[in-house]
Amino acid sequence: MAVMGHAAMLRGYRELVEELGGDGVALLRRFGIAPEALDSDDAVVTAESVGWALEVAAIELGCPDLGLRLAERQDFSIFGPLAVAMLNAPTVGEALVCAQRYLFTHHAGISIELCPDPEHQPGVIAMNYRDIAEVSTFSQCIDHAAGILHRLLRHGLGDAYGLRTVYLPHPPRAPASRYAEFFGAEMRFDMTTTLLRLPSEVLARPVLGSDPMLHRLAMDYLARNYSELDRTMTARVRLAIDRALLESTADIATVAQMLHTGPRTLQRALASEGTTFTAVLDTARRDATYRLLCETDLPMGRITALVGLREQSALTRVVRRWYGRTPQEIRAEGHARQSHHQQSR
Repeated sequence: MAVMGHAAMLRGYRELVEELGGDGVALLRRFGIAPEALDSDDAVVTAESVGWALEVAAIELGCPDLGLRLAERQDFSIFGPLAVAMLNAPTVGEALVCAQRYLFTHHAGISIELCPDPEHQPGVIAMNYRDIAEVSTFSQCIDHAAGILHRLLRHGLGDAYGLRTVYLPHPPRAPASRYAEFFGAEMRFDMTTTLLRLPSEVLARPVLGSDPMLHRLAMDYLARNYSELDRTMTARVRLAIDRALLESTADIATVAQMLHTGPRTLQRALASEGTTFTAVLDTARRDATYRLLCETDLPMGRITALVGLREQSALTRVVRRWYGRTPQEIRAEGHARQSHHQQSR
């Protein structure tokens, strides 16, 4: 089952592509996205189609910061009632709780949570944004999402809200100075996930211009119309597998424990959605393998272990099944694209 998100996340894409000399409508249609869907608050599209629309536009139009540019020009209406609830929450911490609870209403394949500072600095926390794009080589999606998150924080706290560092799970697509200018903070690339390091005290700070009545109305609407049960098990399992591949073993027992359920219950829920744990794991491994081959120089043995396979020969077999090519051929193609990116800057 495909992971779905609201088409509104691409609002402004057509105009941006046309300003860059491209055909926004034709690009959207190439990836199965109806251009009129972007103007709807209800239309949904696959996360994969959004990823390709951004990546291909960035390459074909020679615009390596396309994700950041799209984030710059969008307003928060793309999130619908969720934006109303977050931007009118009493504090930043309560806005984050709202996002954690209802972000799936915007895109089933993303989540956000707080975690300890990876650099162990007192008084600093990390906001971890997780997206299936992290293992799908869709770096423009990551840049776009991180850019939107940064703008939301800046809107709620003021321009200088204390952002310390931004971690991104890919190499710099545009010059690193472009990222530093956009975020106004130190940048770190090729990390394991997307993180924004912030002063921990920001969680208690009030959201600028918030309206308690609007917050209550938006939260009531979300509570009446959505619940965690509305989030597909497929999307929840995929996010858990992506995390487990980075941190431990992505077997069904581990993933079920992460989701606070039992393996049999998990399998039944996936079956009701027309898929299986094996199928979701296979797709996650496919995407993770592609990224590791194309964006790192890790030896094949290390990649084999990272995606949870026992032998390098197994890696060769599954890559041939997924892509009809050898791991070495996939790596060569990925490095050629990176070289093209660098030459076009």
